[in-house]
Amino acid sequence: MFSSLSSQLRKELGEKVVLALNRNNFKAFFCKDRSEALLEIKRMIPSGSSVGTGGSMTISEMGMVPFLIKMGHKILDHNIPGSCDLQKNMIRKARLTCDVFLTSANAVTIDGQLVNTDGLGTRIAPMVFGPKRVIVVAGVNKIVENVDDAMKRIMHIAAPMNNRRRMRPNPCTQTGECIDCSGPERICNVTCILHKRPPLSDIHVLIVGERLGF
Repeated sequence: MFSSLSSQLRKELGEKVVLALNRNNFKAFFCKDRSEALLEIKRMIPSGSSVGTGGSMTISEMGMVPFLIKMGHKILDHNIPGSCDLQKNMIRKARLTCDVFLTSANAVTIDGQLVNTDGLGTRIAPMVFGPKRVIVVAGVNKIVENVDDAMKRIMHIAAPMNNRRRMRPNPCTQTGECIDCSGPERICNVTCILHKRPPLSDIHVLIVGERLGF
């Protein structure tokens, strides 16, 4: 829907969502592109921070991890090649109390709600409470009208594409849409809707005026 919008219309849409997010007590900003978003993120992360990442394609496409390593931050990423299950779980737990947790959202509604579905809950949990600061980055392609549309986006776009990316043998990799599977590899077990910012959490949301992630 949003891929055909002009840059001006993307900006207007992004700024509308930013206003709604700020009304919901998030600290939201519009960035015209990923380069501007990188500079904004650099400004928001204190020197020498421990930074957790949520396995996000948006963060990967932006080249965020190499960027942060170059800045001297300690990166908590459970997807490091060669990590065993014990090491991965230690990293997941460490992200709950890191200085900055950096992730994306599966969908952002026009009235300023963040909607996410997760397999283990280890991406959703630190978004809600724990880290000193949470930074959510979302392209305009993730903007939807309402929570119902957010769930449709997850079922028909985000979940199938993430299953294919992770080579999970779930039915949606073939059908292209959720069929409410029950297998051990299911990645849609927990859904969280942040209607407004939880008062003990410092959540910043960057809406980027281009397509990013699934």
